[in-house]
Amino acid sequence: MYDIIIVGAGPAGLTASIYAKRSNKKVLVFESSVPGGKINNAHMIDNYPALLHVSGTEFATNIYSQAKELGVEFKFERVNEIKDLTDYKEVSTSTCIYKSKTVILATGNENRSLGLLREKELIGKGISYCATCDGNFFKGKDVCVIGGGNIALLDAIYLSDIVNKVYIIYKKDKLNAEDYLVNKLKEKNNIEVILNSNVVKLNGNNYLESITINNGSEEYDLNVFGLFVAIGLNPQNENFKNIINIDKNGYIIAGEDCHTNINGIFACGDNRTKELRQLVTACSDGAIAAIEAIKYVNNK
Repeated sequence: MYDIIIVGAGPAGLTASIYAKRSNKKVLVFESSVPGGKINNAHMIDNYPALLHVSGTEFATNIYSQAKELGVEFKFERVNEIKDLTDYKEVSTSTCIYKSKTVILATGNENRSLGLLREKELIGKGISYCATCDGNFFKGKDVCVIGGGNIALLDAIYLSDIVNKVYIIYKKDKLNAEDYLVNKLKEKNNIEVILNSNVVKLNGNNYLESITINNGSEEYDLNVFGLFVAIGLNPQNENFKNIINIDKNGYIIAGEDCHTNINGIFACGDNRTKELRQLVTACSDGAIAAIEAIKYVNNK
């Protein structure tokens, strides 16, 4: 029997594990991919207090190492189901069932796809959801970034130092990013913004060779060899909607105290309803969820 099981080893889940273990609780963390989650994709972190120019991978490695050093137990499996048995919770994977007094859901988000024909087929053959992971494959070539938010602009700025030219394609008439990023974009002479437009077709045989763009009045082809999708994220809560209250967008309904509708189950990080989803708020959530779980265990 564990005191706290944490589902997800992103910044929120790892922070929760550190706080929980420091309170001398028996802690198990499940992660279906790699520790750190999507923060590994960040080329550079410049908005976390007291950290200067740290890469996402370095941040993820450090926080994971910190949790391991404290004695947090990790299992790299996907959690398929959670059951509330009042006195304890059952957490099921494909291989085993685990018991815990509390559960913290820190499952984060996954990349939202364009929904185009051949999109999955061309992943790794021109289509990517991670500019920092795959940008170097397109040195000297023309690429495009789909999206108009902070992530899209950060991707474009990063790619502009590697590739020949970057096109930003956005469906609205104005970019939806912070002003400092828009201004930084203007400093680059190899980035072109195409507004009020959508990608409607992916062209090429074994690899992406061009895309078809619709701007409302016409369709035309743009020759690019890389397409980086940055149009948002989907919360990873599908496996828990039978037990946890989830809103229309798929986010777990939980307030700033990270409590869900089930006593002893908490949600933290980008998978819960909140106004701001940033690294610093994910870590804050993790600390809060852990403290609330600790209080629950102690009271029991």
